[in-house]
Formats: sequence, structure tokens, C-alpha cells
Amino acid sequence: MLKIVYAGSPEISAILLQGLIDSKQTHIAAVLTNAPAPAGRSKTARQTPVAALAREQGLCVLEPEKLDAHIRARIEALKPDLLVCFAYGKIFGPKFLSLFPKGGINVHPSLLPKYRGCAPVPAAILAGETKTGVTIQRLAREMDCGDILAQKEIALNGTETAAELLSDAAALSIPLVSDVIAQIEKGCEKPIAQNPKDACYCKTLVKTDARMDWTKSALQLCAQVRALQPWPGTYTCTSDGTKLYIHKACVYEASGASDVCSCTAVPGTVIGIDKNCGILVQTGKGILAVQVLQKETKKAMNWKDFLNGCRNFTGTLCTHPAQ
Repeated sequence: MLKIVYAGSPEISAILLQGLIDSKQTHIAAVLTNAPAPAGRSKTARQTPVAALAREQGLCVLEPEKLDAHIRARIEALKPDLLVCFAYGKIFGPKFLSLFPKGGINVHPSLLPKYRGCAPVPAAILAGETKTGVTIQRLAREMDCGDILAQKEIALNGTETAAELLSDAAALSIPLVSDVIAQIEKGCEKPIAQNPKDACYCKTLVKTDARMDWTKSALQLCAQVRALQPWPGTYTCTSDGTKLYIHKACVYEASGASDVCSCTAVPGTVIGIDKNCGILVQTGKGILAVQVLQKETKKAMNWKDFLNGCRNFTGTLCTHPAQ
């Protein structure tokens, strides 16, 4: 049985860690995760979901700010065989990787070499891909460039959010990682080198990506809403300066249940409602049906409840905020 160090931080990484614990296939010598960070309005320091799970299971938890000589010495003393990583958030240098005789493997939620980088799931949704997947790769010096050890496709139907897709990828990674660990233990893994000609990189998400530009098409805006959940989300502003977060929306297809202004409206105008689909907003091409939204400092609510407190919303102009 291989002795592993597991590296990860967010909830999706905790899904894989739980799967490895349940499999009882490996001995988890330690769990490496990010240090507690301020969260919420109170800015209280909170441990990562991976740290919380590891402590519940009685595992050794390491939360270094840096992967320096001190933490390397602690890990070396554990005499681990293999490093398993999923969404840890720090780069492993050659000195750190040399601590593992069997090397390291990484879970990446895309079909490498496509969408290398830190936001592959949003990138796939924004690009309108019909499929993505999860890849188990060897850790290498260059980010996401290591040999592929296993890969599984995930079909996309155009309704998934990034949060949902990440959870699916995490669950799908459990049997893949288990199989790869077994192969490494037996020395029978079959690495496949990535073709750099097929590689593409995704951009790092920033807060300004959340702004909705209503001159874009309804299809693009729908993809933006889905791709940026849960972070950084998507928002717009009304003409009176009210900030509205859009949590769920879809491309509108006309039905007999709509009450739509017949005039030609500028992009961003609330043109009516559809009793089955939501609040209808004109875009640069097509109509976006908004289904879940939230005023700043208020709770998110479905569109019907929102309109109960904002009865004259039709005709409102939503704008592309400057910040």
C-alpha cells in the first residue's frame, strides 16, 4: 500500500479526499492544504474544507504559508511514496517533488492539453464546448504539462454551472485516481505525452469578469452566468444605480405565457415577463430570461418573489457597470 500526501483545499478537493479515504487503497500520511483565511463579513479565519474533513478523519493536517525547508523536512520525515494533488493552489518546486520516490499526480478538470491553467471549467462553458472532462496527469515543472495517465469525458448540454460541473468532475476523478494509484504501485502506468500544438490556456478569473455587457448575445450572457458561479458571479446595475446579481438565467424562447413589450428595445431593457421562464431582458441578440437574482445586501430570490417587491420593474434599463 502506497503512502501518500494529499494536497488540496476547496470543497471539490474534499470530495476526492473522501473517496480515497473510503477506498482504503492507500495510507494517507498527511494532508497538505492552505492556511486558514478570513471569510465572510466577519472576516473570521476559516480552515479549508479539505482541512476540516482531514481533521474529522483524524489525519495529519499541514497548513504552511510556504513550502519552505521546514515543511519539506516534516514531509520527508513521513517517508511518503506519492503526492496526490487536486486544487491545492501552490506551485511545487523540484526540491519538494524530490521528496516523493513515486513522483506526483494531479487532477485537472479539463481534457488536457486543452484549457491548461486555473479556471478550465469556466473556460469550457464560456467557449460553448459540448464536452469537457477530467484528466489525471503527472506533476511536472510546467503547469499542466505533465504526461496524461487517465482521462474521462463529460458531455455538456448547455445548462451546467461551473459549480455543478466541478462537483461532477471531482466525483468522476475518484475511480480514475484510484486506478492510477494502483497502476503506479504495480509499476504498470502508461503515460501519454501531451501534444503542445493542441494546448490552449485559460485566463485567470478576476472580479471585473462579473460585469454583464448587455450588447452581447443572450447565449453569451447565459454562458457567463453559468460559468462564473459561484465566483465571481455576474451582476448588472439598473439606471438608478441599484446593483443586481444574476444567479440563474437562460436563453429565452417565446411561449404563450409571455408579456413582452412589442417595441424595439435597447440592450439591457427589461421588456416583460414570461410566467414560465422569468424576467425578460433584451440583449444585443436575443432575449435573456432571468430566473434568480439578488439586490446588493439582500438575499437571492426567484424572479416571482423579486417582482413582488419591485412591481414596476418592466421598462427598467440594466447597464454595463463601470466597476
